[in-house]
Parts: sequence; C-alpha cells; structure tokens
Amino acid sequence: MRTYRELFAAPEFTPLFLASAGHVAGQTMSGLALGTLVHAATGSPLLTALAMFGPSLAQVLGATLLLSAADRLPPRAAMTGLAVLFAAGTAVQALPGMPVWGTFAVLLVLGTVGALGGGVRYGLVNEVLPKDGYVLGRSLLNTCAGSMQIAGFALGGLLVVTLSARGTLLVGAGLYLLAACAARFGLSRRPARAQGRPSVAQTWRTNSLLWSDRSRRRVYLALWLPNGLVVGAESLFVSYAPSQAGALFASAAGGMLLGDILIGRFVPPAVRRRLGVPLLLLLATPYLLFALNPSVPLAPALAALASVGFAASLVQQERLMSLTPPELSGQALGLHSSGMLTMQGVAATLAGSLAQLTSPAAAITVMAVLSLTVTTVLAPGLRTAAGRRGGDPGPRPGLGVAPVSDKA
Repeated sequence: MRTYRELFAAPEFTPLFLASAGHVAGQTMSGLALGTLVHAATGSPLLTALAMFGPSLAQVLGATLLLSAADRLPPRAAMTGLAVLFAAGTAVQALPGMPVWGTFAVLLVLGTVGALGGGVRYGLVNEVLPKDGYVLGRSLLNTCAGSMQIAGFALGGLLVVTLSARGTLLVGAGLYLLAACAARFGLSRRPARAQGRPSVAQTWRTNSLLWSDRSRRRVYLALWLPNGLVVGAESLFVSYAPSQAGALFASAAGGMLLGDILIGRFVPPAVRRRLGVPLLLLLATPYLLFALNPSVPLAPALAALASVGFAASLVQQERLMSLTPPELSGQALGLHSSGMLTMQGVAATLAGSLAQLTSPAAAITVMAVLSLTVTTVLAPGLRTAAGRRGGDPGPRPGLGVAPVSDKA
C-alpha cells in the first residue's frame, strides 16, 4: 500500500477510522473543558495539568492489570464498550455541583480502563490491513487524530466561551457515543486474537515477555520518555496563556499532523528508519525558546514546529512490530500506548509541580531539556538498530516466532 486512498479499499478501515476520530474528538474537547473547569475552581497549574493529562497516570494500572484483554476480547465489543463507558463518565463530569475530587475519581476509572483502547484499536490495524499497510494506516490514523485535535481544541475553545465548560463536556460525551456506533455497526464480528481468558496473571506474563528483550526495551523507552516529557510541557499551555491555550494546542496538533503525513506517506522506508533520533531532537528543541516567554504568534509557531517530531513514534512503532509476533501485537501496542500515556501523566505532574515553584515558561523549558537529555542517552542504541540492513532485528530470545516484516 502506497496511498491513503488504498487504505479505504479495506472494508473495515473506514469504521475503524471513524471510531478513532470520534474518540479523539471527544477526548480533546472534554479535556479542554475539564481543564478550564478545574483551573477556574482551583487556580492551580498542577491540578489543571492533571485534569487534562492525569488520566494518563491511571494507564499504568490498566497496563499492569487489564492489558491482556486487548488480545483476548472480541475487538468490536471491546471498542464499543469502551466508547460507551467514556461517554457515560464524561456526562457524569458535566453534572452541576460535581466536586473536584469527584472529577478526579471519574478520571481515575476512565484512565485505568482506557489502557485497553490503544491495544484494541491499533491491534485491529494489523487485522483489517495487509502487513505492508501498518505504517501507512497508523500514519493516517495519527493524521486523523491531529485533525480532530485541531478541530476539537478550536471548537472546544469556542464552545467553552459561548456555551459553557459543562456544556462542552456533554458535546464530548456525544462524540464518544458516535464512536461507539461506528464500531458497533461498522466493524465485523471477529474472534479475539489470542486464546484464553484475560487475567492479571496473563497480563503480567506477556508484559514480562515483551519487556525481556533488550531491543524492545530500547524501543519502548524511546516511545515513552522523550514524547511524555514534551507532552508534560504542553500540559502547561492553559497556565502559560489561558486566553491562547486553544491556539497553542491547535498549533501543536497541526504540527503533529504535518509530521505524520510527511513521514508516513512520503518518506521511503529506508530513510524513515534513520529519522527516529533526529525527530526526537526536533520534538523538544523549539521549547527551549519558551525560556524567553514568547507570545503570539511565536509561541504557537514553536509548538507546531516541535510537534512535527511526534512522527518519531511511527518509526519506533514500525520497529516494535518487527520485533513482535502477530498474536501479541495488541498487547505490545497497548503496552506502548499505556506506557506513553502514563509517562505523559507523570510528566504533566512534574511540569505542574515545577510551574508551581517557578513559572509555566520555566517549567516548559526544563521539560524540553529533560527530553533532549533522554534522547541523547538513547540515541546510540537506536541508531545501531536503525542501521541494520532492512531493519532485521535478529533473534528474539524466548519468543520462538519469526520476525514480522517491517516494510511499510
């Protein structure tokens, strides 16, 4: 597969695409609305950051307790059920008089259960598309996510002002319901990818197996740490410029969209494999200029430029799939997604704490420095892996399964 149009020739890609779009749009609008509510109620940069990105912290619970279900539940039922649960939770958060502690209690539940979402959705990409369509399919889904984030933050910001933050939460709940309908009526009924019942013990066994190989560990760290630290910087946009937060978030989403299109659609595989480290460096470098307290239009432009670097995740995910047998792809991708989101939550907490002690601009700069430091430490091993002919991972102890092709 070489073009986005070819992806939609696969019958089930369209409903998967629509379900993903609805989920991201609902998450974006409800996150901005919730952050606005908490900021108005508390004035705390830390709590505001946690309101928007705190559910990511709960992903670690889902990753360690529930993630085996990503391969052991029927995908259509899992996607539909998760979307309905998110709709209900978001509607509850919109109730008048909901205390701040109640809001965070709901976020904890949604974050824990949401750990399954990435594994279920992205595992389906491997099933509804040919093997050589994975990177292109993920690129389009990421592009869709970027578009929905741009539209969601822009429309969400407008609705918060003209409607209300609680009304915007109800709109977000409606979008989750649309995602549930797309999954339920668009996807075919198919069996689970792996045999057996999901359990905590099985989750731990498979996670341990995935983590046991040094090459996979390196890829997971590259997917989680630099990305998460930069998202921690982004979590301070509301505190940095409350009236311009929508523009900052939308610009960042636009940069991510551009990066995914360029890397996923136009860059040849042999070149793409060598861009992982440069893209991670780009992801953090522009945020160093926040030390100068840039204002509009420079701050949104810096956010957009940096976010092109999020396309590094396509490079690392392709590498991860080349190291993972098909029957574990859902949990492998779920572990990537959950670990990444958990790190984003940890980084948001760290960034909010730093902003409490210093200022949002200073904290954003520190997070960028930390991201660059981590990338520098990981770079030698990542370059070695990218330099192997054809991306061949070599033997993988303990799995006994032939490598999956990493052609895109």
